[in-house]
Formats: sequence, C-alpha cells, structure tokens
Amino acid sequence: MKSLLIVESPAKVKTLSKFLGKEFTIKASVGHVKDLPKKELGVDVENRFTPTYVTIKGKEKVLRDLKKEAKKADKIFLAPDPDREGEAIAWHIAEELGGKPERFFRVEFNEITEKAVREAIKSPRKIDSSLFDAQQARRVLDRLVGYKLSPLLWRKVRRGLSAGRVQSVALRLVVEREREIETFKPEEYWSITAVLESGKPPVFNAKLSRVSGKKTKISDGAQADGIVEDLRGKTFTVKTVEKKQRKRSPSPPFITSTLQQEASRKLRYGAQKTMIVAQQLYEGVELGNEGSSGLITYMRTDSVRVASEAQKEAKDYIIKEFGKDYSPPKLPVYKTKKSAQDAHEAIRPASVLRTPENIQSYLSKEQYRLYTLIWKRFLASQMSHAVLDQTAIDIDADKYTFRATGSVVKFPGFMSLYTESTDEASEEEGILPALSEGDDLKTNEILPKQHFTQPPPRYTDATLVKDMEAKGIGRPSTYAAILSRIVDRKYTERVDRRFKATELGYIVTDLLIERFPELMDIGFTAKMEDKLDKIEEGKSNWVKVIKDFYLPFDKELNEALEGDRVKPKDIPTEEVCENCGKPMVIKWGRHGRFMACSGYPECKT
Repeated sequence: MKSLLIVESPAKVKTLSKFLGKEFTIKASVGHVKDLPKKELGVDVENRFTPTYVTIKGKEKVLRDLKKEAKKADKIFLAPDPDREGEAIAWHIAEELGGKPERFFRVEFNEITEKAVREAIKSPRKIDSSLFDAQQARRVLDRLVGYKLSPLLWRKVRRGLSAGRVQSVALRLVVEREREIETFKPEEYWSITAVLESGKPPVFNAKLSRVSGKKTKISDGAQADGIVEDLRGKTFTVKTVEKKQRKRSPSPPFITSTLQQEASRKLRYGAQKTMIVAQQLYEGVELGNEGSSGLITYMRTDSVRVASEAQKEAKDYIIKEFGKDYSPPKLPVYKTKKSAQDAHEAIRPASVLRTPENIQSYLSKEQYRLYTLIWKRFLASQMSHAVLDQTAIDIDADKYTFRATGSVVKFPGFMSLYTESTDEASEEEGILPALSEGDDLKTNEILPKQHFTQPPPRYTDATLVKDMEAKGIGRPSTYAAILSRIVDRKYTERVDRRFKATELGYIVTDLLIERFPELMDIGFTAKMEDKLDKIEEGKSNWVKVIKDFYLPFDKELNEALEGDRVKPKDIPTEEVCENCGKPMVIKWGRHGRFMACSGYPECKT
C-alpha cells in the first residue's frame, strides 16, 4: 500500500512530488481545515473553555478527498508547516481522517530539499499535544478577547470595529508615539564647523566640541555668531591624533523579525509582503530542468542557530570565492535570545551554491531581491570580521577645541559582501589627511548652522517590528498580520511608509486602556506570550492559563458595558460647503472617513 503525505500548500505538492515520486500520494489541505465558528463564540466558558471546531467553509471537498486517499494508505505523514499552527492543522486532519493513531506520523520540513525531506520522513514523530494546546490556547484567548470586546466598541464608538489581544497593544505603541510627536516642543541649537586644510589633500571638516575644556551647548544664533567672530584670526593647531584599530563583526543570519526589518529598510517591502515572498521561496520555485525546489529554510523562526553542514558548505564557498583570509578559523556561533523558542534554524539559503545570479532567470523580481538579501546576509554571517583604522583628531584654536573623525577600512572581511542598514540616517565620517601633533592648519571657512531637536520618528514596519520584539508583543508568526490589521481596521494609516494613528485609533486605544488596563499593559501581553511558551513546553495547563485571564477580564467587560458612548471628533478642513457656506469636516462612519458639512443635520451635504 502507498503512503499518504499531507502538506498545507499546493505549491509544496509540486516540489515534493519531484523528490518522492510514486511511493507517496501527496495532497494539500490548503491551510486549516477546521476553526472556531465565525458567527458565534464557539467557546464554552462554563465547561473548561472547551472550543467547538467546525469545518471551514469551502474545505468540505478537501476533507472528502483526503478521507478517500486515507482509506488507500497504511501510513499517513502529516507535514504542515513546522510551528504551532501547523501542529493544529495536523491534529485536526488526524481527527477528521480517524482510524488507528499508529498510522499517523508527524514530519517537519525545515527546508524543502530532497535530502531534508527524505531525512524528515525517516525520523517522524507523533503529533505533539503540548504544541497543539499552545495553539489552541492562543486561538481561544484571541476569540474571547475579539468576540467580547468588538461588541463593546460597536456600542461605545461605532459598528464594525474590532479589537484584538495583541493587535490592540501594538496599536497602543503607535498611538503613544503619535502623542509624543504631537506634544514635542523643538529646541533650537547650533553647531560650528571649521573647514580646514593641512597643505596635503583632502580638505576636511572639524566640529566644535568643547570650550575651555567643557562640552558646550550653543542655544541661539547670537551665541554662535559671537563664537565665529571670536575665532577669526585664531591659529588652528593639531593637539592630539588618536588612532585605533577596530574590529567590526557581521550580523547574525536572519530571524523573522530581522528579515522583516532589513527588507523594510533595504527593499522597502512591508512585513506582509516580505512573508508572502519568503513563503514562496520556502515552498519551492521551478528551476528549469532541475524542477521545483525550496530555496530557503523555514521563515518563521526566532533562532540564529545554523546547521553545521550548512556552515561547512558556506566556509568552502567563501574560501573558494573570496580567499582563506575571509573565512574565520572557527565556525561562527551566534547567541539566540533567552526568550526564543529555538525550534527552527535561522533563515538561510537551502544551499549557498545556488547563487542569486545562477537562478535569477527563474525568479520574479520580488523573489530575486529577497533571496539575494537572505543569501548575502547568511554568507556574510559566516565570514571574517572587518578591520577598520579609526582616527580622532582634536584641534585647538585658543580656548576652542574642534574634533574631526574618520575611518579607513583596512580589511573588508564580510563588508565586501554585505552591511546591515540602520533605521535612521547617521552622519558619514570623512576621510582625513595624515596629520601629526603640532601641525598648524589653514582655515578655509567657519560655518555656523542652526538645528532643532527632532521628535521621535513615526514607526516604520522595521522599527515597529523591532519594538514589538523587544517588548515581547507577538511572535514571529504574527508580526506581519498585526501590522496589516491595524491599517486595514483604519486605526492607523500609512504616511510616507510610516504608521500614523487616526482619530479612531486614539479613541479605541484610550477606551481600552481606561476599561481594560491589564489587557492593554505591554508587560502583561509579554507575560502571556511566555505562558503560551510554557504550555508548548508542557509546563503549564492551557485551561488554567485561560481561566486565570478570563475571570478578571469578564468582570471588567461587564463594568465597561455600563459606561457612556464615545463619539469620534470631527476633523476640520479648509473646504467650504457649497450649499450653506459652513466649513466641511471629516466624520467617521461605518465604512471609514467621509466628508460632510459641519451644519448637519440642518444641511445634508
């Protein structure tokens, strides 16, 4: 008899069929087959929070086909994605197919290559009930919060709104950042730069750093002009030249959050787009005569661990392509964060020998750009550190001390292939001439410049994911969906690729903070993620975790339902009503914002 292999995605079926041939029948569940019902709570809060699962609409035929194939098979390998969601899919499929538990085997593919797939099938395991319980606990928690809170928002604000356990806390970050920006008062300050030369190229800049040996703040133009005037005719002399050699280490290979951050900075991809394209690369791409093959490891991970085999392959490639100096004596080891689940490897190419250039013709533009980013980051993480010569020069002009800094790359190491981007622009260091203590310098210009302190910037996809990860809000599998949801629900809008809280976002956040302080507490949300991890590890009971959360939450909910309705404020505009001449305003309705006359209801425009 044949073996049946069930995966999530039809794209994987094609790739796996090439590896496994006729010995396996391969079918796709196309994601979850069962879930909580859409139009009712589906959780019995009086009976140990027992969930009621129903077949998802449109999945009846999928289940019929799977049951038909299961009757012909003596072994059923369940191979949805290797995470909590995948475990739940495997659990529900096994439950639906029925029969002896001994015929079900759970397999995980960290990468979809022939070797990895065959090895996984040789060493299957049983379905992990703790992993399933962790997913079930998250699903029940999210249903209780969403299903119970949303009607409160309908009653207090307007119909059609939704709240989510993690989504609402992520929204709080955006709202609080927007408030910081609104209340920020810019402070004026000035800098003074001397443009100097030594008789040898290049001309270079030095900034005023101290006056009479103390750091100084120049608060206004009059003070700056006074210093510039005082510097006229003064001799600029090199006081000290400090040279240091600094080693710069490569960044570790990507995890989900850092991939989303770097793709946002370097490629201008949103978190959702990054994950969609990464999923395509993981599941398999047609490579001409070679057929379909997975190109990267599983893309939902919080571990920087790398298989030693992949490290050795990278080392050989680096020595061959770059030379021995570019490969460190020992294989690099990166430290995974304490909070990480460490279930999967870091995100890396299935093989570094499959270079971006070699497969570019088979990839879409988006796939090629993301694969190149992953390939370069991984390979760079296995390379030698860079060596930089850094120079800091202090220059005295009477009581004024100026500083010039610069660096020269002595050995590029990993930087010859890849350097990590930063979230905000930083000032470039200049190239300096060779100088010695006591050298007198010629002054070309002394330039005062006005500046103002800047408010904290609005969040980008990169910085919001970074902050969520640092604060323990959400998990790798949820970041992208949360970011999309707070925009889709009109709680935030994107302005120049950054998140701006809307009036509706303010109202919903303020209401939830007032009525549900614990639910909206960032620390509480992070602790709940830890509790879900403990369930997964078999150290906590999922029903107790839900019960401890639900009892105080239900009490707060009943108290909140008694309060008054909150009305969104109208936003004034410069437009004037054609009918009555009164100002037009932006109002909030069920379907979002719309323009209306401030004279409503007398004027219906």
